[in-house]
Amino acid sequence: MRFLGAKSLIALLFSFLLCFSLAISLHGDAEILIRVKSDQLDDPNRKLGDWVRTSQQSPCNWTGITCETQNQSVDGIDLSGFDLSGGFPNGFCRIRTLRNLNLSDNYFNGTLSSQSLSPCFHLQVLALDYNVFIGELPDFSREFANLQVLDLSRNNFSGDIPESFGRFPVLKVLNLGGNLLSGLIPSFLGNLTELTHFDLGYNPLKPGPLPSSVGNLSKLENLWAAKANLIGEIPDSIGKLAFLSNLDLSDNFLSGKIPHSFSGLASIEQIELFDNQLSGELPESLSNLTTLLRLDISQNNLTGNLPETIAAMSLESLNLNDNYFTGEIPESLASNPNLVQLKLFNNSFSGKLPDNLGKYSNLEYFDVSTNDFTGALPRFLCFRNKLQCIIIFNNRFSGKIPQSYGECKTLNYLRFGGNELQGELPSKFWGLPEVDFFEMYNNRFEGSISPSISNARKLTGILINGNNFTGEVPSQICTLRQLQAVDLSQNRFSGHLPTCITQLNKLQQLELQENMFTGELPRNLNSLTALIVLNLSTNRLTGTIPPELGNLAVLTSLDLSSNLLTGEIPVELTKLKLNQFNISHNKLYGEVPSDFDHDLFISSLLDNPGLCSPDLKPLPPCSKTKPGTIYIVVILSICVILLVGCLVWFLKVKSGFFSTSKSPWKVVTFQRVSFNEDDILPHLTEQNLIGSGGSCRVYKVKLKSGETVAVKRLLGGTQKPETETVFRSEIETLGRVRHGNVVKLLMCCSGQDFNILVYEYMPNGSLADMLHEKGRSGSLDWRIRFSIAQGAAKGLAYLHNDCVPAIVHRDVKSHNILLDAEMVPRVADFGLAKALQSQEGQSDDAMSCVAGSYGYIAPEYAYTKKVTEKSDVYSFGVVLMELVTGKRPNDPSFGENKDIVRWVTEATLSSPERGCCRDLNQLIDPRMDLSTCDYEEAEKVLNVALMCTSDFPINRPSMRRVVELLRVDKSSH
Repeated sequence: MRFLGAKSLIALLFSFLLCFSLAISLHGDAEILIRVKSDQLDDPNRKLGDWVRTSQQSPCNWTGITCETQNQSVDGIDLSGFDLSGGFPNGFCRIRTLRNLNLSDNYFNGTLSSQSLSPCFHLQVLALDYNVFIGELPDFSREFANLQVLDLSRNNFSGDIPESFGRFPVLKVLNLGGNLLSGLIPSFLGNLTELTHFDLGYNPLKPGPLPSSVGNLSKLENLWAAKANLIGEIPDSIGKLAFLSNLDLSDNFLSGKIPHSFSGLASIEQIELFDNQLSGELPESLSNLTTLLRLDISQNNLTGNLPETIAAMSLESLNLNDNYFTGEIPESLASNPNLVQLKLFNNSFSGKLPDNLGKYSNLEYFDVSTNDFTGALPRFLCFRNKLQCIIIFNNRFSGKIPQSYGECKTLNYLRFGGNELQGELPSKFWGLPEVDFFEMYNNRFEGSISPSISNARKLTGILINGNNFTGEVPSQICTLRQLQAVDLSQNRFSGHLPTCITQLNKLQQLELQENMFTGELPRNLNSLTALIVLNLSTNRLTGTIPPELGNLAVLTSLDLSSNLLTGEIPVELTKLKLNQFNISHNKLYGEVPSDFDHDLFISSLLDNPGLCSPDLKPLPPCSKTKPGTIYIVVILSICVILLVGCLVWFLKVKSGFFSTSKSPWKVVTFQRVSFNEDDILPHLTEQNLIGSGGSCRVYKVKLKSGETVAVKRLLGGTQKPETETVFRSEIETLGRVRHGNVVKLLMCCSGQDFNILVYEYMPNGSLADMLHEKGRSGSLDWRIRFSIAQGAAKGLAYLHNDCVPAIVHRDVKSHNILLDAEMVPRVADFGLAKALQSQEGQSDDAMSCVAGSYGYIAPEYAYTKKVTEKSDVYSFGVVLMELVTGKRPNDPSFGENKDIVRWVTEATLSSPERGCCRDLNQLIDPRMDLSTCDYEEAEKVLNVALMCTSDFPINRPSMRRVVELLRVDKSSH
């Protein structure tokens, strides 16, 4: 008993000493943490407010601190995303039990030397990613033998990779991506045999090959070396990486064939090889990759046939677009049960598609456009009722559309144009409830439009031109209130135009030419306020031209030629600003209105036997006034002269109107206005000033009529060439454009001292104001932002594609996208805009002067000093990124030498998968509360933005394509 009592006493004493020792240790750790906070950290948001001295002095419950459970010693510090700054806080490493140090996503800066790191040799995890460190990578001593995770990515490190990086015996994660490293990829990295994750992407490395020593990394699971200036062939040794699940070597300059050794990638799930210079056929060895979920080798120079064995892969996504593949699609591809996405567009595939394609898989996205496929369409394409898109344009498919397609209620995007399909469309196919784009042009379809089309309530575009459709256009088409484009041209439709078509107030394009329509034009066409293109030519229409057409403010193309129209040309048509106008080959008569009475319109007026003109040949001169009307004209003339004389006398004697000299202003109006320069000039005061720049001021002017306008005053007038150039650019551009998403120029006045431009007033200011001014962005939810993106894209697409010659804005930015009272966007500020001339040999000097704003300028400007419409596309991509992220193009949070394009690109590529999407929470503006659908939509908008901001102009989509991508909310092509 005495022995047991002594033993218990010793154990009790030992426990007391242990607790006492731990208390002393924790007290010391707390002191170290407090001292580092005080001496080495800048904590502007006081997120470390609980790091204070207390009586117990235990830091285990402090923010960012974790302790080992058994002995309560500090083993981890995680301060990621705390907005901290300062140099590297190596004082933390005085805590000898510290194993994990995570300082990512902050603003730590300066260099990272081997000396500053030396106290941290006992660390197992060191994460310093997403900071602003500069200089060369540190040279680690051999004492860092326990390091398992080293993440230095997304900083500004430069130079070579030190040799010491090949001496980490247990390192599992090495992330160096997104820096400014400029050396070659060293072969000694093959010594890191425990490595599972290796990230070297997005570094401006010296062009060189991927070392064959990469095959020594036998435990590697993820290899990411996108955009790392890789050249040469993919080494055969890569086939030794049996545990590799993700391989990304995209956006490099790799050449040669895909190695047959790929068959050794037994665990591979995703292969990304797009944007390289690879060639040759796909190796048969790919058939062994039974775990592969995604194969993306698009935009290479691959040729040859698609091997039969590719069907043995358990692919979810097969993306082979933009290559030179030939031959037929293997029948066995249809037996793949995992296939969700099939993209084969822009190749030279031929033959028939497998008849059972879709029968055994959950196919959602199907794009085989621009190939040479023939035969019938697969019957079972939508067998599982999950298919959303069918894109097959520009092939030689024949036969009828299967009846089963009419039962596919998940379809929302159809592009069947440019094939040899025939027969009648299934009745239910016309009325698919989710379809918003219906394109069937240039086929051999017959029959009539089914009344069931009324079920397609989401339809925004129906393009069925160039077929053999007959019958009348059913009135049910008028229930589709979302329609923006209708093209029924080059068919055999007959009967009267439905009068209810005037109810489609979102309609922008109505093309019904080359049919057999009869009857008169509807009288209420002025309700189509969004209409830009109206083509009713080559029909059998009768009656007169409705004067109401002159009220369509944004109409730029009007073609009524080759009909049986009678009556005079309504003078109201002269109010339109038309790029295309044709009323030839009708039965019109009377004198040509003066605004049409010049050579530019001769071809638009010919073959109307009753038209006359005093000057315009070959039209006959108008006959003299009949004698019986001379007396009436004389009497009316005398009355007018007396009336004018009285008015002049009154103004001169009573009001002194003519007491001053003639107005020094030259005034031009571009819209119908109820005011003149005298109503504007007195209000250009400091009290009404709402903005100013280097050579201009902007005023808000409320007129007596109650109308509010915005007035830009350009200083210098004709005495200052720079501002005169801006002034001329604005009036030459905006004076001839009409679009609902381009700001309206109402009037301009030019004088000796300054010029003024009068615009419609935008009460919500600019998009930049709404996004970046404190307190205003709360009103911009995702629905509004997405609508702004769509509208602004349409405005730019109109400038690029519908204006002749095309107009390049040259200064697209959020400051130049204005918002009206309904948050509808208007592209504005055309002071740098230029028209693209198509004449060969024309000088480009006008397009090579300094243009654009910092953060929005396309990279090619640095070496060409020229801008094209693709430069506008790049700038618009930056605007899309602003809309999604809420950040400025050069937000300081990105760090030095980093803009929003680089930040978004790197964050997107490095984001982990979250279900069907990437986890982009770090990119989404936290001021928005997104639903799941909104989140996916925002991700797709970012994808469009990334396409727009490609380094190479040829890879950027056109603005017309951007409109399509945003409208259908897809990332196709």
